[in-house]
Amino acid sequence: MLAYEKEYWERCGEWVAGVDEVGRGCLFGDVVAAAVILPKGWVCEEINDSKKLSEKKRESLYDQITEQAVAIGIGCVNAATIDKINIKQAARLAMKQAVEQLACRPHALLVDAEKVDVDIPQLAIIKGDALSQSIAAASIVAKVTRDRMCLKWDEQYPEYELALHKGYATKRHREALLRYGASPMHRRSFLKGILNEQQQLF
Repeated sequence: MLAYEKEYWERCGEWVAGVDEVGRGCLFGDVVAAAVILPKGWVCEEINDSKKLSEKKRESLYDQITEQAVAIGIGCVNAATIDKINIKQAARLAMKQAVEQLACRPHALLVDAEKVDVDIPQLAIIKGDALSQSIAAASIVAKVTRDRMCLKWDEQYPEYELALHKGYATKRHREALLRYGASPMHRRSFLKGILNEQQQLF
């Protein structure tokens, strides 16, 4: 999980940031990205793609990552912007914001299957969250951050049960959309494909 980091430590410098996003496939709320610079040579065997970890494990690793990290940046792009510029561009914008929020400028970026619009040496790695500790750490930080946002959104919109499904297109979420219509925080461009027969949602 450190092969790419070692290459870029030698080539560019010790501040190598992993970058990843979560929430790309959700019907509701922001897409969230994280950029994480871990200390050179620090190893945590349990860090892995956030999707392969339990919620409890992600929370535990989040605490370890935030304690150890040289710097962490978070980027968020809301549903209205996603509808305006499309989800791919919104995810890339969130990644850019995350990198720009870092307290120190990274020497290089390792990015999960994307290009970040910043003038920093970078490498896009397909399934990078399973191949790079830095990207996996970013995936965990982004996932925990967004899940916590979902708990707050659940208080605001309890009828959609966001705490359960985190905004993804589960059966319960689709049923709630049919029953209550779309909230201001739903991604209208996503709903058209799934619920195009429900004209009253728009």
